[in-house]
Amino acid sequence: MPSIDVLFISAAKVYKRRVLGILLTGMGVDGVIGLGVIQKFGGKTIVESKETCAVYGMPKNAIKEGIVDIILPNYEIGSSIMKFAS
Repeated sequence: MPSIDVLFISAAKVYKRRVLGILLTGMGVDGVIGLGVIQKFGGKTIVESKETCAVYGMPKNAIKEGIVDIILPNYEIGSSIMKFAS
């Protein structure tokens, strides 16, 4: 059973603006609701760009919902994590 939404929602409720939600390649909509909650609580959201996704479903659906702050190829996400953490 997909459960990344549960994790994202829980983290957003506890850590609010200190949460960075990242959604990588995958099919379906798991994670989309959770990213929205992260953004609602002031956190930041990143999704993997189409260019490096094996399956572009989850990132595409998040972008379509307008809940993505940053779209990056997978090889650039690490540096964004480091920037957010500092």
